Formats: sequence, C-alpha cells, structure tokens
Amino acid sequence: MYKRATSWIPGIALGNLLILVLSLISASVQAVLPIYADGKELPSLAPMLEQVTPAVVNIATEGKVQVRLNPLFSDPFFRRFFNVPDQPVERKTQSLGSGVIVDAKRGLVVTNNHVIANALQITVTLSDGRQLEAELVGADPQTDVAVIKIPAEDIVDIKTADSDELRVGDFVVAIGEPFGLGQTVTSGIVSALSRSGLGIEEYENFIQTDASINPGNSGGALVNLRGELVGINTAIFSQTGGNIGIGFAIPINLAMQITEQLLEHGKVQRGFLGVSAQNLSPALVEAFGLKQNKGAVITSVDEGSPAGKAGLQPGDILVKINGRDVKNAGDVRNSFGLLTIGEEVVFDILRGGISKKITTIVTVAKEEVSLPVAINKRLEGVTINELKEGHHYYGKVQGVHVVHVDRGSPAWRSGLRNGDVITSVNRQPVKDVPIFLKLVNGRDEPLLLRIIRGNNAAFIVIK
Repeated sequence: MYKRATSWIPGIALGNLLILVLSLISASVQAVLPIYADGKELPSLAPMLEQVTPAVVNIATEGKVQVRLNPLFSDPFFRRFFNVPDQPVERKTQSLGSGVIVDAKRGLVVTNNHVIANALQITVTLSDGRQLEAELVGADPQTDVAVIKIPAEDIVDIKTADSDELRVGDFVVAIGEPFGLGQTVTSGIVSALSRSGLGIEEYENFIQTDASINPGNSGGALVNLRGELVGINTAIFSQTGGNIGIGFAIPINLAMQITEQLLEHGKVQRGFLGVSAQNLSPALVEAFGLKQNKGAVITSVDEGSPAGKAGLQPGDILVKINGRDVKNAGDVRNSFGLLTIGEEVVFDILRGGISKKITTIVTVAKEEVSLPVAINKRLEGVTINELKEGHHYYGKVQGVHVVHVDRGSPAWRSGLRNGDVITSVNRQPVKDVPIFLKLVNGRDEPLLLRIIRGNNAAFIVIK
C-alpha cells in the first residue's frame, strides 16, 4: 500500500524527525545500519538508494544540427558579389542526460525528448560502468518524453508509484548525472503539483520540487522514500542557470501513458474532441452562479465534432473528465492531449446549475484529417496546419503549426521538429496555410524558414 510522507511539524526534535523519516521507508528496502551513535542506529536513505540507483543511467548522444546562418549567407547574389565562401550548414553535437530503466525484461529506458533530440548515436552507461548502444523506440516532443531500448542483460528497473497520489510536502529524492559528474542524489519535498502554463512543453502537468535538479539531471528519476518512481526530472526555473530550488518533473503516470503509445505506435496518436475551454475567473464564477472556482468553462464546440454530436455547448462548466476533477483549462488541455482514438470519454458538467453527464467517443485528431500537402521535395514527411485556438502562440504570432516531421526526412535533418511554428519562408511572412503553400509549392531553391520553438526563434535552411 502506498504511504504518503509526513509533512514537517514545528517543535519536533531533529532526532525524532529523522526517525520519523526513516519509518516511512518500505520494509522491502530496509537493512541493518552499520553506523551508531550513543548506541542508537542513525537513519539513512542509503538502503533504499542501493536498490534504485542501478536503474538510473547516463545517456550520451552524438548528432548533427543545422547551423544558424545569417539569412544573407543564403542569398546567391550576396554570396557572389562579396565572394563569400561556403558556410558549414551542419555541426556535430554532443549532449549528456539521464534515463530510468522502467522495464528490465524488455530493456526499456524512459528519458526526456530533449536529451535524445537530433541524436544519431545514443550511448547508455550503467551504474556499474557498462556502456551499451541504445536504439530509439519513439519520442513525443509535446510532452518531452522519449523511450529508448538497450540489451536486456543483467539490468534492474524501478517500480513505479501512482503519481496522482502525491501530496505537497511529500519527501522525494532526485537521481541523475548533473554536469557529467557521475551519479548524484539530492533530496527535498514536493513543492507544488499540476504546474502548467510555464511555456516549457505543449502539454504541462509538472511536479515541482526543491530537490536539486541541474543540467544533466534531465531524464533522471524522482522517487519517493519507498524507492518508487514518481516522476522524470525535466527542467528548472532559474535566472542564473543554477539551481534555486524550483525544479520540475513529469509525473510518472503521464510518462508511462506516453510510453505505452510510443511502444504501440512509434508516436503518440492524439484524439480529437473539438472543444475549447478557459479558466473560471471570479467574474465568471459570479456570472454563472457557481459556488466554487474549480472547473473550466467551454468557450467553443466545433460543429460536427464528437463533443458537438454528444451535446456539449458553449457555457457548459466542465467539472470532471472520466471521473477526474477539472481544476482549470490546463487540466482540460492535458486530459484531451492524452486521449486515444476510440476511447470513451465521460464529461461531468454543470449547465444552468444542473449536473449532467455526457459521453462521447474520441475520433482521429483534427490535424490528421485531409491536411494540405506541400508540393516540395524538401518538405517530404512534413505535416502542417493552422495555429489553432488553445495553441501557446494562437493570437500572438502569425504562422503555421508543424504537426509532424518524419524522422530522417530532409526537413528533420535540417532541424525542423514537431510543434515548431513557421513564421516566414525565404524572408516572406507566413500568415496561414494557403500562403505557406504558395511560397513553397513547386520551388526548387533551398527553403529558408524562420521558426519559433518554445520561447526561442531561429532560422533553418532546408536544402
């Protein structure tokens, strides 16, 4: 049975507090402690860590990325006139990160997408020093989860916990390989849950912790005091680049849902419901006559969509999705992003103060249905669509959304990735899909694309 850690209580003596922490460690990982003081055993996390650290690995990658060039260097007239020599368009990259073995029998390792992005070679180093070549099973940039596979020989995995059971104040331990120093362990508590709207990933539902997470920890394990995996360390908030006690981890329930889809399909097949929602402000709570501000109000329902056919309407208050409470519009977006095609969805709503249940079936994502095709060999394997309401940059920039890029395609090798927003082609602004197609169809010259990814903008050239 899962046990929650106990919050610190003012007035407890330090020795009693440490004994309290020790009592939370599972009996399965307890051991006789060899160190004593005044004839009493001293508490330690060492027995638990001895069990779980062999399942946390170092990941080193080598790859190539597109070199960011001044757009003038791609102009043939400029190059001829000023006799500019050929510029390198690619450079080799190396990166270090961490990963967690979640299935020893199959050799499956979960890590972050940004750890293995652009990788042509992935090397996993185990805690015993063995180095193994890994193959990519699949990756989902929108949640920053990736799965790789190593030979399943004499390796161990970590048991997963139910991350939905975490509470603010629970003790946690972060394990990873910061700065390439080797395996490192830090401890802290869960500082907050369900963090979203940070602009780190498209789908966000982070665990926040003050356990130190530093560069190289990405993809590592966040475990509870029983040695169970509760999250995958992903990012930090910092104004200096160093740890200031605000780190973020992907809940393991989310990571494993993505893992199962990657194993089955090689990518995440997101379903489509056709609903947009917004947070309940105090003014909206008063206007709708609600007793609490938890939930989200539906702002639009696409005509002919599964939600529309089921009877959802603008103004309905979403209270639960498949039995899970909806706190805000971020919960709605995250829930929809994890729905699979063919899955039944039950909505608990309030309409005019009356509770209702509405059931519908998830269909193929709207982005997957009859999208325009770019007639340009440089864009083979690229799927694009309009920026839709709910996207991080909807209403903020003009451009088109890159829905999918085939791994190994010319665009992928040049650095284009799922989730990018293309704002210009050959220095011509892109306002929508028709203009994008007009600028690329039938063109034989290299494509200079300006893209936005996360909070950064860059130019890439597809030759």
